[in-house]
Amino acid sequence: MAERRDGTPAPTDTTVRAPDWDAADLSGAAHERVLFTDADLTEATGTDAVFSECTFRGARFNVASFTDSAFLNCTFVRCSFFDATLTGCKFVGSMFDGCSFDLLKVRGGDWSFTGLPGADLRRAEFADVRLREADLAGARLAGAVLTRCDLSGTWWREADLRGCDLRGSEISSLDPTAVSMRGAVIDPVQAIVLAVAMGLEVREERAAPR
Repeated sequence: MAERRDGTPAPTDTTVRAPDWDAADLSGAAHERVLFTDADLTEATGTDAVFSECTFRGARFNVASFTDSAFLNCTFVRCSFFDATLTGCKFVGSMFDGCSFDLLKVRGGDWSFTGLPGADLRRAEFADVRLREADLAGARLAGAVLTRCDLSGTWWREADLRGCDLRGSEISSLDPTAVSMRGAVIDPVQAIVLAVAMGLEVREERAAPR
């Protein structure tokens, strides 16, 4: 779960060393409690693949594309997701430690309870993603895209949201005094939410007397 802040991996039963899945089609694959070390998933694809309580160490998901697949309660340590595309995937309860996400694109799916503390997501895009109670404490999100996401209950402490596009997302758990937000892009509804979070009283303008 996301509370594995120290990066302790989920317990595993089997170890697979350096699997070569370069450009492989992993559709329908199913793995449970497996430790994968130095896996090469460059340009790999997959639909309905399921990895449950697995650990990936040094895996390369560069330019990979997964659709409607699940990585449940998994641990990712020093993995690369350069230009990967994840559509409708589930990462519920998974933890990321020392991973890179340059040009990652996430479309839909459920990332609730996911641990991304301190993650560098500056060039990542999340759209229509469920991120309930995700751990984004200290995450670097300057210039990132988090649009139309469910971020209720998310942990934000000391996150860098400068220039981040948050339009359409649920951000009621965001304390603007505990993060950096200069230049962040928000919509009018979110502006009211943040104003209330800062203790401001929002009122409609009184009509001018006749």
